[in-house]
Amino acid sequence: MRLFELIPAQYRIAIVGALLIGLALGSAALTWTVQDWRYGQQLERQARLQADTLNELSQVAAALQRHEQDKRFALEQRLQSKDETHHKELTDEQTKQARLRDRLATTDLRLSVVLAATDATSSCSVPTTTATGRVVHGPTRAQLDPAHAQRIIGITDTGDQGLIALRACQAYAKEVSTPK
Repeated sequence: MRLFELIPAQYRIAIVGALLIGLALGSAALTWTVQDWRYGQQLERQARLQADTLNELSQVAAALQRHEQDKRFALEQRLQSKDETHHKELTDEQTKQARLRDRLATTDLRLSVVLAATDATSSCSVPTTTATGRVVHGPTRAQLDPAHAQRIIGITDTGDQGLIALRACQAYAKEVSTPK
């Protein structure tokens, strides 16, 4: 006699059902565990790929930032050298103007202007009468008062400074707007 036959029929069905349910649950648990391992590996691979991608993106962004900083540094250096050049031009011009004002003040130099011809019909530059001590023929000139000469030099000095500042502004705008 077998052990299975010793068990009453109603319990046999319950035992077989329990074994089948146990087998189904064991199979489901085993399948669940295997799927968990496979899914875990996929998630790990995706996380690694994402980390690698983020690392590459951050390296590219850092390289781009370094490149932009290098460009900015080069532009600042060029602008600094241009600024020094324009500053030197301005100080040289101011020095020249100061020397000219000093020469005018000491009467070492006199400014003169051409006088309008009194005879409108005469277009000859040779004077009708000879002046003593004068060899050069040309239009008649009058010397300016030193105070007026100082004012004229001041006006031209301001104009020269304005032109130098304008050139500096134009060079700056050209340097900044020209892509390199």
